[in-house]
Amino acid sequence: MTMRNIFLALALAPIAAHAQQGVFETRSMTPETALVAARAALESCRKAGYQVGVAVVDRAGIPQVMLRDRFAGAHTVKVAIDKAWTAASFRIPTSQLAKETQAGAPMSGLRSHPRVLAIGGALPIESRGSTVGAIGVSGAPGGEADDACAAAGIKAIADAIEF
Repeated sequence: MTMRNIFLALALAPIAAHAQQGVFETRSMTPETALVAARAALESCRKAGYQVGVAVVDRAGIPQVMLRDRFAGAHTVKVAIDKAWTAASFRIPTSQLAKETQAGAPMSGLRSHPRVLAIGGALPIESRGSTVGAIGVSGAPGGEADDACAAAGIKAIADAIEF
């Protein structure tokens, strides 16, 4: 075996080992944890005087929990879910996506996707460096207020998701 062949064999060994693994593991939130986050976000908005909808989705953007306060607008349900889906899908806060998809920016075309909501109000939920879901809030006066309520939801579950 030549040195070149030895080098190639050593270089490709990790790739071959990974290729042989037919499954992988992911981290997920429990529905109970998602509910705690949603309730905390809703309560944070209530204390600030806002009636909102809150959605918590899993890492694939599938809703786990949806709460709508009694006087929150009907639109807040779909908007909160789509904000959370966007944050989970792109793995970044929707306020950051809003900046990166402004007209004329290289990623501006993303705004034409039917579910993408590039406006503030949703944050990814991370656990040990992996995105395990996202939380979206709709109904407060502006994305920054929605973001603050979403952050309160994540703060409420921080200890539980660092398992």
